[in-house]
Amino acid sequence: MSAMQSHELLKEVLKKTSAKQIAADLGLSLSLIYKWAEPPVDETGSGANNPLDRIEQLLRITGDERIAQWVCERAGGFFIRNPRSKPHPYHLIPSTNSIVQEFADMLGVIAVAAADNTISKEEAKAIRRRWEDLKSVTEGFVHASEEGNFAALKQPPAPPEGRA
Repeated sequence: MSAMQSHELLKEVLKKTSAKQIAADLGLSLSLIYKWAEPPVDETGSGANNPLDRIEQLLRITGDERIAQWVCERAGGFFIRNPRSKPHPYHLIPSTNSIVQEFADMLGVIAVAAADNTISKEEAKAIRRRWEDLKSVTEGFVHASEEGNFAALKQPPAPPEGRA
């Protein structure tokens, strides 16, 4: 199954959201909003480079997943990279150990922060970072479990290719 193109997604979004309201709220022309929902010129369409395409370009150019994470946080979610390769089952134990270690690290940060019965803004940020790391490792494990793919969990994350 191929991923939906950005203009296809925006076309679907415009079926449920007023293009006129989007144009007004963003201070853009209504025609530009509709052009975002058309195939780009290089695919023999007359569409315009839309904001989703720009985010994809930023991800590809920078290789920095924090951009995807930022977008996901704004939508109330969390970005998790999908594992890429089919592994051997012997990677299961190191994968579970990673979750345990991340959990222990998070508890360590919490214990240090709470030792004085207050948590500063800096300590709260450190707790948040450890929590995000734990969620990422755990979600990767769950995804790998569903796919039977534990080798990918031992590999460092690859920079984004095409779509995140």
